[in-house]
Amino acid sequence: MGPRILIVEDEEPLTLLLRYNLEAEGYTVDTVARGDEAEVRLREQVPDLVLLDWMLPGLSGIELCRRLRARRETERLPVIMLTARGEEDERVRGLATGADDYVVKPFSVPELLARVRALLRRAKPGHVATVLRAGDIELDRETRRVRRGGRELHLGPTEFKLLEFLMQSPGRVFTREQLLNGVWGHDVYIDERTVDVHVGRLRKALNRPRQPDPIRTVRGAGYSFDETFAHVQ
Repeated sequence: MGPRILIVEDEEPLTLLLRYNLEAEGYTVDTVARGDEAEVRLREQVPDLVLLDWMLPGLSGIELCRRLRARRETERLPVIMLTARGEEDERVRGLATGADDYVVKPFSVPELLARVRALLRRAKPGHVATVLRAGDIELDRETRRVRRGGRELHLGPTEFKLLEFLMQSPGRVFTREQLLNGVWGHDVYIDERTVDVHVGRLRKALNRPRQPDPIRTVRGAGYSFDETFAHVQ
């Protein structure tokens, strides 16, 4: 089971978006829409990280964060504040209250996921894998290097992110739209066929003649990282 993340957010579409992308990365996700309900939930079970909206019904996010820092059980709980307040003094106030990081809406989903990984890595080093392995492919998130059979591959930044995204969920089929959102972000407007171009580049970089292709094309659906590839040596 992956690290447990609690989303405290009253905007349902954003909650669904965050849940989908976090679960795709292997996290276990719980959600609460009210600050007072979140306080009760956090007394019952402490997650590994909290994504906390600033403006909430019942109890504000900033007051909830203050209360979390006052309790011994949650004084070191990683908290990322989500807010539409982008002014410097507001950011300072949020961080001074005890938030570990501060993300202003609208935000890039890939950037938020990277912040979650970085914060978990600092707070709970054993919870986040820095190296993904499948078969003879090894992807190192920290050095941004990829090797296959010991041979270093030269991937562009987009191909690296695409491979990382697919390797996180072996066997799961992603539509082009899901790949666009997960790799490029929701605030980028490009044609879905761009995915095909980058998958082609990724395959060219990964595969030598007669080597098995770990990227599976699912006709009429999209692409996946072949779950049986983990057994290929």
